[in-house]
Amino acid sequence: MTDRKAQLAANLAQVEERIASACAAAGREREEVTLIVVTKTYPASDVRILSELGVRDVAENRDQDAAPKAAECADLPLRWHFVGQLQTNKVRSVVGYADVVQSVDRSKLVTSLSSAAVRAERELGCLIQVALDAGENGRGERGGVGPGGIEELAAIVADSPGLRLEGLMTVAPLTGPYADRQQAAFERLMDLSTDLRRAHPAANMVSAGMSADLEQAVAAGATHVRVGTAVLGVRPRLG
Repeated sequence: MTDRKAQLAANLAQVEERIASACAAAGREREEVTLIVVTKTYPASDVRILSELGVRDVAENRDQDAAPKAAECADLPLRWHFVGQLQTNKVRSVVGYADVVQSVDRSKLVTSLSSAAVRAERELGCLIQVALDAGENGRGERGGVGPGGIEELAAIVADSPGLRLEGLMTVAPLTGPYADRQQAAFERLMDLSTDLRRAHPAANMVSAGMSADLEQAVAAGATHVRVGTAVLGVRPRLG
């Protein structure tokens, strides 16, 4: 086993233990929570090692990094999640490799994703990114739509060919009423998910929690956690 593989295996084991402990504390089954490893800034060789270690879900936030990496790893049994703010001029590329876009936050983006998915003859999973720092109908500093915009945007996604409404995503906000209150933020997201599922029962995915706060996300009921640093290490600075 290479040094890097041994390091990633050890880190994965620690994260797995954290998720399992959080599930036990919350009275949940471990199988209820899917680990997504965020591989941004790390090479395709790391993605390949992660796949060998059993990881099946990986995430990227920049198309210029993700597209070549996904192409290099096209032979692997991976589910690719796009989690960054997405400009419409990158949509066609992203639809070429992503299985899920977690950062859907405006109708113009939905239209572009639908057109590209139909053209590529693919069905793309979509999560509405919820901004809990935005007020009811604002937009978040790091993307996302305020809670008041979820219903309308979800209906647009559900009615768009080539797209599948899968649920909600959030990033713990740095400002606003939920700043430094990750547990409360994630519980709010779960309430919003309950509301969404009344109209869209299959949209039951809740993506929340990262390396620092995955326990709070699991306690709140998240179905997916997005972990980068705790698995791959501290990210190198981008030049």
